[in-house]
Amino acid sequence: MRDGGDRGMRINVVSDVHGNARDLAAAADGADALVCLGDLVLFLDYADHSRGIFPDLFGTENADRIVELRTARRFGEARDFAARLWADLGVDPMTATQEAVRRQYEELFAAFPTPTYATYGNVDIPAFWPEYARPGTTVLDGERVELGGRVFGFVGGGLRTPMRTPYEISDEEYAAKVEALGEVDVLCSHIPPDLPELTYDTVARRFERGSGALLAAIRRTKPRYALFGHVHQPLARRMRVGRTECVNVGHFASTGRPWTLEW
Repeated sequence: MRDGGDRGMRINVVSDVHGNARDLAAAADGADALVCLGDLVLFLDYADHSRGIFPDLFGTENADRIVELRTARRFGEARDFAARLWADLGVDPMTATQEAVRRQYEELFAAFPTPTYATYGNVDIPAFWPEYARPGTTVLDGERVELGGRVFGFVGGGLRTPMRTPYEISDEEYAAKVEALGEVDVLCSHIPPDLPELTYDTVARRFERGSGALLAAIRRTKPRYALFGHVHQPLARRMRVGRTECVNVGHFASTGRPWTLEW
């Protein structure tokens, strides 16, 4: 954290932590607070198929195959393949996955500095967060907080996709959370507003789901910043929509570096 004698305000922002507890512990160094935009869990590292819950259970070779199927958008085949693996393993998929998620959460929440303001990503399990969030970590979803005289609004989760990740919700439910924020200075979300430049992943070579409700709110309420993650290798990391600077704060799991907002 930053020395209280410094002038101004500095907020470090991360997203898509995906198991990187080591760098998370230092993510607020030099800042007044940390903002985390979700996706703490590492189910499968698409850059290193030996890392994550899936390869821990089924091995790297099977992880290679599931990535191949998902990258080719053969989601039905990927689900069938995973179902066969679970059947051969002989354990309850939900129980085994949740136990692994809990182990990751225990380590990751312990690494959060104080203060941290966090919202959920699409691969997170919100029901578990109250068990692991310590004093100094504030969880916000469809809610606002004032930091250094600026109002930050938080919208967690993602929209429904064929991937069926744990915290995907309907467009209507998501839009209601955005609407509940009203006017804010900094709009914080896990997924980006629905613009091609911000939703296209250049490595996966596909569009991820962005939110039309976020985009409409940006155009209507004109926040200073819209901050998000989710798309690991976006076509554009930042662009303006009117007066709003839209920023993908980066894939923290691979970079280990926060994005910094100062005023």
